[in-house]
Amino acid sequence: MEARIEILTEKKLIGKHITMSFVENKTFQLWSSFMPDRKEIKTSIDSNLYSIEVFSAGYFNNFDAKRTFKKWAAMEVLDFNEIPSGMETLIIPDGLYAVFVHEGPAIEGDKTYRFIFTEWIPASGFKVDDRPHFAVMSENYQRDNPNSEEIWIPIKK
Repeated sequence: MEARIEILTEKKLIGKHITMSFVENKTFQLWSSFMPDRKEIKTSIDSNLYSIEVFSAGYFNNFDAKRTFKKWAAMEVLDFNEIPSGMETLIIPDGLYAVFVHEGPAIEGDKTYRFIFTEWIPASGFKVDDRPHFAVMSENYQRDNPNSEEIWIPIKK
């Protein structure tokens, strides 16, 4: 699996979030809440969907699958002038990212993440940075379509 290195410019997003852990995964609940309301976001840039994880500083230094983090379902917007009821804002700051294309059905995402964190990062010369991690699902996204999801991991030298 190849990675491309990208310099991300700041992204403004509007969406919903939930606190969860890897053991107590609430992703389905989050997206079930967000999807019916996404049309209320009037200033979206495109139809891409963002699945974002916001981890506390040093989260991966001493990994514990029971530790919680915030998971977001969101869309990128031009501005925060209109925020639909029940939604919040999130800014992903500028920074360096390693970008991977997940190959395979969504249910096999753990294989891609395992490769990234146990093989690619240790061999890359980079470290995981304390900024949001996210996946971008384009308008052509289909849960079981290979190559329809990009995974963005924040990195630093």
